[in-house]
Amino acid sequence: MTTDESEVRALLASRVDACRAKDIDRLMAHYSPDIVYYDAVPPLQFAGFGEVRRNFLRWFDGYEGAIGLETHGLNIAANDGLAFAHMLHLDSGKRKNGLDLAMWVRSTVCCRRSNGIWSITHEHVSMPIDPENLRAWFPPET
Repeated sequence: MTTDESEVRALLASRVDACRAKDIDRLMAHYSPDIVYYDAVPPLQFAGFGEVRRNFLRWFDGYEGAIGLETHGLNIAANDGLAFAHMLHLDSGKRKNGLDLAMWVRSTVCCRRSNGIWSITHEHVSMPIDPENLRAWFPPET
């Protein structure tokens, strides 16, 4: 693993820790001011620091407590100050609407290093669907 890959891996792990704790300031410290974020919820695209921050606060507010977030299958390619990563997240927790379930979310992240600091410049999140009924796919209960 290269130094760039290790640094991006650490950035992404810190991002997940901030999400679990619902620490908006620590989370947003990982994003570039000109972030473009594609989400699975309307309006689907969030551009700029303020819009992305509000979207994360909306997501945080949907949970009663901490957010369960596990990263699976992380793959990073990094070189010359640019990095691309893709992974699956298992998102779980008790929601304020009473649901207590887990769901898989796919994520692709683009990062740029500027002045020695990595930041996320683009993120694309999507949810897999069940092709039989075109509804969100949830992992089987164990």
